[in-house]
Amino acid sequence: MKKKNNINKTTIQTSKFPKPISQNIIVLTLLISLYFFPISSSALQIPPPLPILPIPSSSQLQWQLSSMALFLHFGTNTFTDSEWGSGHADPSVFNPVGLNASQWVQVAKEAGFNRVILTAKHHDGFCLWPSEYTEYSPKSSKWRNGSGDVVAELAMAAREAGVALGLYLSPWDRHEPCYGKTLEYNEFYMGQMTELLTRYGEIREVWLDGAKGEGEKDMEYFFDSWFSLIRQLQPGAVIFSDAGPDTRWIGDEAGVASSTCWSLFNRSSATIGGTDPGYSQGGDPQGHDWVPAECDVSIRPGWFWHASEAPKSALKLLDIYYKSVGRNCLLLLNVPPNSSGLISAEDIQILKEFSELQRSIFSHNLAENALVSASSTRGGSNQSRFNPHNVLKEGIYSYWAPEENKCKWVLSLDLQEPVSFNVLQIQEPIHMGQRVIEFHLDILNEKGKWKKLINGTTVGYQRLLQFPTIKTQRLRLVVDKSRADPLISYLGLFIDPFCVVSNMSDTSSPTYDTHIIRQTVATMWQYLASSWNSLSMISV
Repeated sequence: MKKKNNINKTTIQTSKFPKPISQNIIVLTLLISLYFFPISSSALQIPPPLPILPIPSSSQLQWQLSSMALFLHFGTNTFTDSEWGSGHADPSVFNPVGLNASQWVQVAKEAGFNRVILTAKHHDGFCLWPSEYTEYSPKSSKWRNGSGDVVAELAMAAREAGVALGLYLSPWDRHEPCYGKTLEYNEFYMGQMTELLTRYGEIREVWLDGAKGEGEKDMEYFFDSWFSLIRQLQPGAVIFSDAGPDTRWIGDEAGVASSTCWSLFNRSSATIGGTDPGYSQGGDPQGHDWVPAECDVSIRPGWFWHASEAPKSALKLLDIYYKSVGRNCLLLLNVPPNSSGLISAEDIQILKEFSELQRSIFSHNLAENALVSASSTRGGSNQSRFNPHNVLKEGIYSYWAPEENKCKWVLSLDLQEPVSFNVLQIQEPIHMGQRVIEFHLDILNEKGKWKKLINGTTVGYQRLLQFPTIKTQRLRLVVDKSRADPLISYLGLFIDPFCVVSNMSDTSSPTYDTHIIRQTVATMWQYLASSWNSLSMISV
């Protein structure tokens, strides 16, 4: 009996544990499960389409996203009432007793400019830093007892404010005796460039050009050597010149781009100081290089400050904004410090008004609550990654993408109620390449028929189109021609109460309704008074 009880006890204890299952059985079970219950394809992500070359570098992309930069022309010309100094001005004339680089940066930042570019050396050769290669600098002036350094003060102010810094070093030097001696001057220039790019922290843009007066000494610039040095010392900087390599001149000094403006460009078809302005204006849809355009213009008639000159109006700056930033370019607006070393009160006032005009127009997308549909969506309508609703999200990194190999590319918007607007904003995700060649905007009229409102050509980072005010509930953006399947990252509708456009051409120039401006000016000044108190504390 005892033996039997022991056996039963053992049997009861071992029965608590399952018998081992063969590994082959497990594998077979999984295979059967996968056969009858496959993983849903909807759980897999559809990859983005291939970029279409060329595409921007990281530094070019950050440059384009900044939209606007402030140019600061400053030097002995500021004190001699000249534009192109002779190079013979006594350096003792340079004495900006009230210089405050923090004011320059604050003015820029408050007005929406997050990049400043200083003329560290203009054509007259006077250096705004104590260069070891010349005495023609603050070392030979009374300012700061001969120990002043404008570049250093601006670099510190920009760094503290989180504003990017760029520097202009003029190749043409009317003071330096070795100018005209090719090897000697190129060594001199690269020595000065090295000083600027190693003493002052991060430099985000290096600006140079081929400007030179008629009858001046012949001079060969070793541009390739200069560019290599800049890449070595400041790899994150973009390099501007008439022909790139990173950004190009638009071809005029009015701040106006062509209505068709490609970031694509052939650097082999351009030379610094000799590029065809028409080619610079439009870019090249067949271009092999990514070289976006920069539109430079001065707030005053001259580039340096002159007591006799007055700034452009805020409305004029707004018009320039539409024709530069609104045409796939960066706006480089020159605002020259005066002989006290400060940005003048009248210039600050215009910048305030310009900033408020932008805010009043672009702060609210009238299409933000629209119902959006598309002719097709990459990966199907369930693919939120490429959903047409992405075009109502600010920024370029989310976008609508159509199904591949379609011949119809349409984005339809239902605003859910009739809305009045007269400005269209479109953006492409330029990190995927510039694609759109032609497009148009249709509206649904009262008879239920589609009517073409306006035609457009290139888009790029940003396109702004103005037209007579229209009121509608339904509209559609139609891409007529594209280098590859079009990608649209943002679509905005806005009302600009200040301008009057008389026709539907994308090249039309608006006029401004002064009656409407007078009606809105009181509200604008109230906003300015509350928003710009900090600037009024600065004495000019």
